[in-house]
Amino acid sequence: MSELELFAADEEAMLVLGARIAEVTGGKGVIYLHGDLGAGKTTLSRGIIRGLGHVGAVKSPTFTLVEPYEIGAVRAFHFDLYRLVDAEELEYLGIRDYFEGDALCLVEWPQRGAGVLPKADLDITISPHGAGRALRLQAQGERGSTWCAALAVRA
Repeated sequence: MSELELFAADEEAMLVLGARIAEVTGGKGVIYLHGDLGAGKTTLSRGIIRGLGHVGAVKSPTFTLVEPYEIGAVRAFHFDLYRLVDAEELEYLGIRDYFEGDALCLVEWPQRGAGVLPKADLDITISPHGAGRALRLQAQGERGSTWCAALAVRA
């Protein structure tokens, strides 16, 4: 399955959906999060990170660009590239090191890192839909297709 449409009625539903995404990823892969300011990208990321087993705060990395999480054997990195001026700045961060190995990388505003970031396994676009949020998941390869199929079973 290469594309899936989901709906989250409120913040709690977004967190639950994030936990489901964490489960199907197994804590590995690359997910790009698209949407306007306030769309729910950080809320979904919080649900994913908590779904991996993190019990502390999950803050937006708007000013730090990346927040790392070590959760047992799982490594997760939450990026927010909103304040990035030039994608080449990511090279100074050692960005490629974050994407090596078996980590889960969540990237908000990935378009700001175009040309430097690796290809995503899954693109998630979040947009307002009534009082809730519509989420369009688009697989960018076999791994993402497997995730979409697993999420569709429980949608």
